[in-house]
Amino acid sequence: MRRALLLALPLLAGACTQAPLSPLDAAQVCERRARAAQAPTGAVSIGASSRSGLSTGLSIGVSGDYLRGRDPLVVYEDCVLARSGQPPVRPPRLR
Repeated sequence: MRRALLLALPLLAGACTQAPLSPLDAAQVCERRARAAQAPTGAVSIGASSRSGLSTGLSIGVSGDYLRGRDPLVVYEDCVLARSGQPPVRPPRLR
């Protein structure tokens, strides 16, 4: 029993890993992460309805990469390499 478990363990661990993305798909995902490394993000919302009246909202987001002062281009390159296993095929489209 123990031997079967030891033989099955690598198969189970392999089933949990995510398939790598194509470099172009990884670029889209990683551009969002690189943009977040440039500066804090935020949104403001204002609305009104006849039922609840006036409503407002505010959200601010700060990424860990921004707090650590990481270069957005390095964040992008590291992310694409980690997600696709290949270097970026195009430069990031940042703000």
